[in-house]
Amino acid sequence: MARTDLNDLIVFLAVARERSFTRAAARLGVSQSSLSHTVRGLEQRLGVRLLARTTRSVAPTEAGERLLRTVGPNLDEIEAELAALGDLREKPAGTVRITAGEHSAETILWPVLERLLPLYPDIQVEVAVDYGLTDIVAERYDAGVRLGGRIARDMVAIRIGPDMSMAVVGAPDYFARRPPPIEPQDLSAHACINLRLPTYGGLYAWEFERDGREFSVRVEGPLVFNTMQLRMNAALSGLGLAYLPEDAVRPHVAAGRLVRVLADWCAPFSGYHLYYPSRRQHRPAFALLVDALRYRG
Repeated sequence: MARTDLNDLIVFLAVARERSFTRAAARLGVSQSSLSHTVRGLEQRLGVRLLARTTRSVAPTEAGERLLRTVGPNLDEIEAELAALGDLREKPAGTVRITAGEHSAETILWPVLERLLPLYPDIQVEVAVDYGLTDIVAERYDAGVRLGGRIARDMVAIRIGPDMSMAVVGAPDYFARRPPPIEPQDLSAHACINLRLPTYGGLYAWEFERDGREFSVRVEGPLVFNTMQLRMNAALSGLGLAYLPEDAVRPHVAAGRLVRVLADWCAPFSGYHLYYPSRRQHRPAFALLVDALRYRG
């Protein structure tokens, strides 16, 4: 393939991934008209249409999806290898992109970054807080953070945190009006603060386990949020019961601002892991961050 065709593929991948000529042009630092001309030329040479364009959106055609799926990872690997060569300096340098949930970003990533980055001023870390199960390869992240039981088998997983447990909590004012639940099924009689996760396609069912028996309970209530802090605020305000990480509510429980219930139904489970593709060449900056995050408890 001619070198110009390789450049054209890079342009196509940028547009297909961004689903927008405008965003792709901003990312590549070229004009929108230049991108459009390049993609049209590539389509003419290949003899197939790669992008379906309307006045409001851009989406890959069937041929475009195939090219994106087969060629994209290979070009990403070439780019990563070239970046790795550029990082062969005395000090680790470059940008590391990580996607993580709100809780893991605050409790696991931030303490390490706060300590590490002042020592390595040439490293930049981008953390995208996202509750979705992001495809880190397609979205071009170096790594992601998930709970241990939710990582694809084709990924390398490094434990970065201890075992966790969840907690059902409510404010004393709330329990002054209603008796506390004794079993998870009793939650049907309570106002509960729901969590909506994009990957679940609906409201998250609260998970419980006791004596080896696992089950989920779908709850109802006046509020639905997609962040932890707002659910915490609602519980503190006495608006309902919340299902939150135990370490996040511990200070409020100790201070008497929240009351924990159903503790014997909330068994520990595998905590946070950093995951990344096994075949990708990792730069010194990424390797340094992985080692700093590795859980040694």
